[in-house]
Amino acid sequence: QVQLVESGGGLVQAGGSLRLSCAASGRTFREYAMGWFRQAPGKEREFVAAISRSGDSTSYTDSVKGRFTISRDNAKNTVYLQMNNVKPEDTAVYYCAADRRISPSTTVQILNAYDYWGQGTQVTVSS
Repeated sequence: QVQLVESGGGLVQAGGSLRLSCAASGRTFREYAMGWFRQAPGKEREFVAAISRSGDSTSYTDSVKGRFTISRDNAKNTVYLQMNNVKPEDTAVYYCAADRRISPSTTVQILNAYDYWGQGTQVTVSS
């Protein structure tokens, strides 16, 4: 079992930057593909970014391409989401998730495929 704890959220002005972190418990972190999702008030949770077990493959939703970067440090059991040039529409609760995968290079964009979720961290972008 994996426990995930997000941190790094907060209030930021439009055009600014923020880095989210997600720390995972356990010694099997490298066996999990990881993802970031977000949920704005009144909206469904949506995919933001994903990274493969090995870290060599990433994928993003179109609205964040070129602005957000997902990365992982398997030695630290941590996945990151670097958010640059943020916009008010990025305001949401951000969640990290873990999906156990055999393939080292697969990214997972489907919400229901993920086995474990963190509690979320709030990101608010002011205009």
